[in-house]
Amino acid sequence: MYLGIDIGTSVTKAAAFDGDGRLLAVQTRPTRLSTPADGWYEQDIDDVVGSVAEVVAGVAEAAGGTPRAIGLTGQGDGVWLVDEDGAAVRPAISWMDSRAAPILSDWLADGTVAKAFRRTGNTMFPGSAGPILAWLERHEPRSLDRAATAGYCKDVVMQRLTGLRATDTSDASLPFLDPHRREYDPEVLAWCGLEHRRSLLAPVAEPVPVGELTAAAARRLGLRAGITVTSGPFDLPACALGSGIVAPGDGHLIIGTTLACQVLKDTVDTEVEPNGLTLATGTPGRWLRAMPAMVGTAAVDWVLRLIGRDHQSLEALLADSPAGARGVTCLPFFSPAGERAPFLEPAARANFDRITIQTRPSDLVRATCEAVAYAARHCFEAAGLTGELAMCGGGTASPTWLRIFADVLNRPLKLAPQPETGARGAALAARRVAEPGAGLDDWTAPEGVVEPDPARAREYEERYAAYRVRVDAARAVWRETA
Repeated sequence: MYLGIDIGTSVTKAAAFDGDGRLLAVQTRPTRLSTPADGWYEQDIDDVVGSVAEVVAGVAEAAGGTPRAIGLTGQGDGVWLVDEDGAAVRPAISWMDSRAAPILSDWLADGTVAKAFRRTGNTMFPGSAGPILAWLERHEPRSLDRAATAGYCKDVVMQRLTGLRATDTSDASLPFLDPHRREYDPEVLAWCGLEHRRSLLAPVAEPVPVGELTAAAARRLGLRAGITVTSGPFDLPACALGSGIVAPGDGHLIIGTTLACQVLKDTVDTEVEPNGLTLATGTPGRWLRAMPAMVGTAAVDWVLRLIGRDHQSLEALLADSPAGARGVTCLPFFSPAGERAPFLEPAARANFDRITIQTRPSDLVRATCEAVAYAARHCFEAAGLTGELAMCGGGTASPTWLRIFADVLNRPLKLAPQPETGARGAALAARRVAEPGAGLDDWTAPEGVVEPDPARAREYEERYAAYRVRVDAARAVWRETA
């Protein structure tokens, strides 16, 4: 048995799998996201670690066995400050946080973001480690002085469980890692004014950090000490691994709170417009070109709340509005942090066009769902998708929305094994350590395929072109008002 633990922004999940990848049991526990100021998002580190202990103990009991290995994954970006023992120095600053937006705006204006992208293949946004650390340097330097590590979510949990201070190449990629040497780039740190904080970055272990469950952690989790624990990759590449993405050119789509579009590559291109991420994987010579757009199910959730409906109503609402939403169009950039892929615009904001008194609530929902699909196509065009495409995430629960994605993207969509694709990827990473050379096929076979409709795909081709025109016009306005 293998355990995969996925530490999300709002929920921690643990899933137990047998040796053939069959799901045995799942446990979940919500975590709290606090907003101490407008645009600020923080998490209590002890609460997150406690959530891991609860779900692991629960899933091990439900599965009725002792795991051979435990794999950790979780949310990326943000900054989690801890001391030498892994104890919290301050609440973790989430990837959703926008307090560092003014710093990022300055870096965009003076070329820092573009220079860093040319070196690393990774752009920065307000919730990434570079701007947040620079904000802490200006406003809370004592917090940095007290910290031993400015880490990432899964790595803090790893230290609490095993005592190991380390990160993997996927999290380390954001935003300081040289993708070829797979080491932190001192010049990028210097451009961010953080060269004197280099010691806060955890050592990079390949393919993933590996430790053993300590006696104290084992008692808390209800397991035996000495079980192998691995950390990484973080949630985006973990989902790609759990979906069986292994061939260059193949892509992966996560329809979650955010919209994560990824393509596996065997080269790094830093000469394109600075956008998105280039994530080193545990396999040398392979990178994920990731476009983690801030749009996603959160946009649809907001519209559903606006009209007083819930998720259970989504299928009926989509059925009530035809393709094209009776002419209503949407730009789905609802995040207060703007957008980070396939372009970087901290001032990006959402809007609806062509609304009249005859517009139905269902048209707003349909327009939003279509716009999120257009954003996915925009991301995959920027990322260089040429092969097959797999998908997972909460948005796949809507058959109609899946058909919209298939038609807009005009390609078959393979449904990855669900639920808990990220936890599956984490468990696979742990299995690779415990069973070197183990294959992926049994674990990652698709559950089904959604085919595009040729006629609707042609209609959406024209609507997508119009969406791109609206985005380009909006970007000019956002830059003027930033």
